[in-house]
This record gives sequence, structure tokens and C-alpha cells, in this order.
Amino acid sequence: MSRNRAATDWHPASWESKVAAQQATYPDKAALERVVADLSRLPPIVTSWEVDALKDEIARAQRGEAFILQGGDCAETFDECTSEDIVAKLKILLQMSLVMLFGMKKPVVRVGRMAGQYAKPRSADIETRNGESLPSFRGDLVNRSPFTSADRVPDPSLILRGYERAALTLNFVRSLIDGGFADLHHPEYWDLGWVGHSPMADEYHKIVASISDSLDFLETISGSPVHKTRRADIYAAHEGLHLHYEQAQTRYLDRRQRWYDLTTHFPWIGMRTAAMDGAHVEFFRGIANPIGIKIGPGMTRDWLQDLIRVLNPNNEPGRLTLIHRFGAKSVEDHLPEMISAVKETGSPVLWVSDPMHGNTESTPDGVKTRRFDNILSELESSFRVHESMGSHLGGVHLELTGDNVTECTGGARGLTDGDLARAYKSTVDPRLNYEQAMEIAMRISGLHKSQFKSA
Repeated sequence: MSRNRAATDWHPASWESKVAAQQATYPDKAALERVVADLSRLPPIVTSWEVDALKDEIARAQRGEAFILQGGDCAETFDECTSEDIVAKLKILLQMSLVMLFGMKKPVVRVGRMAGQYAKPRSADIETRNGESLPSFRGDLVNRSPFTSADRVPDPSLILRGYERAALTLNFVRSLIDGGFADLHHPEYWDLGWVGHSPMADEYHKIVASISDSLDFLETISGSPVHKTRRADIYAAHEGLHLHYEQAQTRYLDRRQRWYDLTTHFPWIGMRTAAMDGAHVEFFRGIANPIGIKIGPGMTRDWLQDLIRVLNPNNEPGRLTLIHRFGAKSVEDHLPEMISAVKETGSPVLWVSDPMHGNTESTPDGVKTRRFDNILSELESSFRVHESMGSHLGGVHLELTGDNVTECTGGARGLTDGDLARAYKSTVDPRLNYEQAMEIAMRISGLHKSQFKSA
């Protein structure tokens, strides 16, 4: 984008002329404006060169030369911005990527749903309990979860607190990485509680031993360290839902002649906010970041092609990631049409499977959960469909945690509906626990080795 076009055709607040779905209604408009102005003067959370580096990695994945592992909380909370929680998230991403690297024999790019995943879309603006109606909880960036009138009023000060928590999180992540935490020579740094009692522990330890032996051998015969084994970059991602927050940290860089949303490396648009004439598409079309679009059963061929035309008019490699979430029962019915539609555009895209959101259900007691078998089934079907269509699945998008939660049923330990109450901590959607997430990683690795060597 040239400076002239950037100045005349788009700017970070141009979305305000469009209909903005899923936005909170702030009663104190003046306070909101002050917060946005304050945030616009604060240092960015990420840098443009980090953003461009991720775009290059996504372009590699589009060509089948890398695989994207995107995972983390459904919705982060301010209370969980602790060193223990952050380390646990890094450990599970690193362990999963190690297993996938071993199985797929290609680089795995780690993208955390972290450092900004503080806002969530809701199916209704109002929540009613026992005859009382209050604004829905939209995440810690907007309001507070307790069901009281004071807590549910959107509070602009939370935007600044979200910025601070995101910056603290990513600063700690960078410090860990620079300090050698992600060194492939020391995977013991990543051990979580499951290693030692999990049914998969022996298999995991064999993978670690094999990689360690291979590194030792290569470095012995070469006399020097193997490139890119002593650190692993972790990129940040979140749904670019709260447009005032995204706008305030969007900067024009003269040396690059482009606008960057510097709240995160990789923002994505959800299905609920992907209207062609909506505010989110307007905002996203102007930023240089690699961006994602969630696509589900409601997505049509024409709609998807229009989104691609507007959001990647120059067919730029690494720009677009399509994250499909159809559900285990529907993926084979809907995905082929989407792949066909994209091929007609000629645009390079990265296909990523989100097997979580399309498989959400409620127990007879009203507890939201996801069945591990359905999650795995959608992944398997996605690999098959892409192969049959001459495409390839280049990534996976998972809601997971390093904690020993019981929010999704099934998996190696056979969790049932009765186990959900034992350790259900999510305030929004159910997540895979560390053991279930590792099982998914091992299954993906196995799928790739046995069925998708040519992908």
C-alpha cells in the first residue's frame, strides 16, 4: 500500500463508518476515547519485523514446507497472567511441536492464542438469570464475569489493563526464549506433570531420546551446533474482535510504507464479524499483518471469494490463512466446496483445521463440552479431503491448556461427563488438557507419516 493510498483510502479508524458487530456498548464514551488515545501513545506489543517474519513462515506453510501449530486458551483471563500459567502454555506448545517435527519431518511454527485473547464474541448481548437481565460477559478486555450490574458494565479501563497483561505475557515469553528455554537440546525443561504417568509417556520419551541422539550425532560429525535448534520462536495471535483496541495500536511505518496492527503478530476474523460491508473486514483490509478468517457451515462460495478479493487483492503469499471449523459430521460436506472456490481465485492461502468450535455440545446437565473422538474425526476428515482435492492441510488451530483440566471428554484417560465438574476452569469454551493435546499431536504426526507423505 502506498503512503498516498494509505492516507486517502484507509486509516485505522475508517471502520467506524461501518456496522461493527460484536462490539460492547460503553456508557461513558468520553472515557473510551481517552483510553484509546492513551493506548495509541504506548509502545507496541509486537514489532513489524516479527510480523513480517511470521508472514514468511506462513508462506512456507502454504507451499507445504512448514506446518503451523496454533494453540492456547479460548479466552485468556487477567488472573491467569502468571509465570506458572505462561510457562505451562509454552511447555505444551513446545512438546506438541517436538512430536510433530519428529513425525512430519518439517519445521513446525508455533503460534500461541495468547497475549491478547481477552475478548470473546457472544451469541446474545444480554444474559438473563433468575429473571434478571444484564450485559453478556465479553471477556476481561470488556467487562467482568460476576453476574452483577456493576461487573457487567463495559469498562474502558480494562482495555489498558488488557494491553498491560498482553505486554507482560509476551515480554516474559521473549525472555524465556532468549534464555534458552526452547533449546531442542534440553526438552527436559518442558516436562509437565503428565510425563511419568501418562499412557503416552514412553512414546514421548522415545521421541525425545531419538531427537537428542540425532542432534548429538550431527553436531559431533559437523563440529558445530545445528542451525535453529537452540531457540524456537513463539508468535502471538488473537481474534481481532475489539476494534478500538486494535485501532489504538495500529501504526504506519514509513520505512515499510504500510500500516501494522501491533497488538499481535496474527489477528483473525471470526465468522460472526466477517460481513463484507462490516467494520472488521474494513479494518483488516488495511493492515499488513498475516490474517486469518474462520470459515464454517454458513460460509458460501461467493462470500469467501469476495473476502479473498478484498483482503488479499494482490494475491500476496503469507497474507491469508483460512481456518475451517465445520464439525465432524459436516466437514466432508462443506470443505470441498470451499477448496474449489479458493482455487478459482488463484490466491495462495494456508488451510488450517480448527476441529474444536464445530464440535461443541452440551451435556444433559447443560455443561458445555467437546468430545475428543469428534475432534480427532474432524482432523482426520480434513486431511483426507485436502488430499483428495489436490490441496494440503498446513496447520491446526486448537483450544488447549497446559493445566490438568477436565473440560473435554474422551482421550487417553477416557474422561466422561461425570469428570467434567472435577476440574472445569474455562469461563467460555472447553479446552483440551495437556494430555489430550499431546495425543492430538501424536495422532497428527502419525497421520502425516502414514497417509500424507506427499503433502
